[in-house]
Amino acid sequence: MPYCNLIERSMMNQRLVAVLYFVLAITPLKSLMAAEAGSTMPDCALTSLADKQIFNLQQFKGKVIYVDFWASWCGPCAKSFPFMNELSRDLKDKGLQVIGVNLDETSADAQNFLAKYPANFVIAADTNEQCAKDFGVQAMPSTYLVDRNGTVSHVHLGFRPGEAKDLRVLVEQLLAEKPAGH
Repeated sequence: MPYCNLIERSMMNQRLVAVLYFVLAITPLKSLMAAEAGSTMPDCALTSLADKQIFNLQQFKGKVIYVDFWASWCGPCAKSFPFMNELSRDLKDKGLQVIGVNLDETSADAQNFLAKYPANFVIAADTNEQCAKDFGVQAMPSTYLVDRNGTVSHVHLGFRPGEAKDLRVLVEQLLAEKPAGH
């Protein structure tokens, strides 16, 4: 009898391992590493397009951060810039930091885009795309709302002007929350 139980247990373990392999095989690696609601914001180093200074997203902890990954070839990105300018203008004094992270291959492409669609918020380059990888960017634009504690609270892919109102409400809700320990 114990021998049968041992065989059954071994077969069950083999099935469990096979199921785990299957799940891992069909789960994209990006989704295992992506920043998603409830996860801690990745620790990213970026380069400011304005003055070429390197900064880290973690330095903005304590503020609500609207991180937007964009590229010059992205039509919806052009539509999102006026909205981000408005957010920054209206809510910066309440603790909002808007950061546009450019993923163009050349800074000239980004500069040409910015000449048409000026930004009144921080614009950074992710030249090696490590930050985009750490966040798990899957679309242009990809927006990550981060609370004052450094936790990603909302991920939004793409941009349609009709979505601006809902995004603003989410930002205002985060601004109304007090950081942990206060």
